[in-house]
Amino acid sequence: MFQQLGATIWSATTWVIPLIIAITFHEASHGFVARLCGDDTAWRLGRVTFNPLKHIDPVGTVLLPALLLVMHSPFLFGYAKPVPVDFRALRHPRLDSIWVAGAGPAMNLALAITAALAFHLVVYAPDAIAPWIAGNLENALVINVLLAIFNLLPLPPLDGGRIAVAALPRTLGEPLARLEPYGMMILVGVLFILPLIGAQLGLDFGIVWQLVQRSTSGVIRAIVVLTGNA
Repeated sequence: MFQQLGATIWSATTWVIPLIIAITFHEASHGFVARLCGDDTAWRLGRVTFNPLKHIDPVGTVLLPALLLVMHSPFLFGYAKPVPVDFRALRHPRLDSIWVAGAGPAMNLALAITAALAFHLVVYAPDAIAPWIAGNLENALVINVLLAIFNLLPLPPLDGGRIAVAALPRTLGEPLARLEPYGMMILVGVLFILPLIGAQLGLDFGIVWQLVQRSTSGVIRAIVVLTGNA
């Protein structure tokens, strides 16, 4: 019993630790770039920090990952409290909003590359802990690339949606921006409900998940090759 509990804790920590780091750095980078671009809202609220307690969302950071672990999901996913940004306070609102939104995915890709590079150092770790470190690094690579790709989907309030709103002509960007209050409901429908309905009908409605998974796999393969881990 205790051996099984220990194995469960071992496995859970190799997912939870990289996930908390990924979402903490993701959110902090939004606030940091926003401050560079003229908006200090997140800075004044103490959100430009690597302290995960400042970014934890009870549902997205705790409940959702725990539920996926219990369900033996093939991947672990979660999210943090969004960092507040006053886009009107940015010096160049349209351009700077692209930099602010893109900072999160860029940070996740940087963390993924760092994890892949760190694989080369695992051989120097003590044998007892080396597999645990390797597990953390492997999962950090997957989680960070998945978060980057997922957040680049062009639907507000995801980062990709905010980039699209700023980059598109106003005639296209403004209607897209109006979807933001319904964005999470649309995502839940597209990513979870539609595939379930499709499965009941013998149809494949999981095209968005397939796109995310294939893009994630492609980026991971590229990072593995570029960092000399192939």
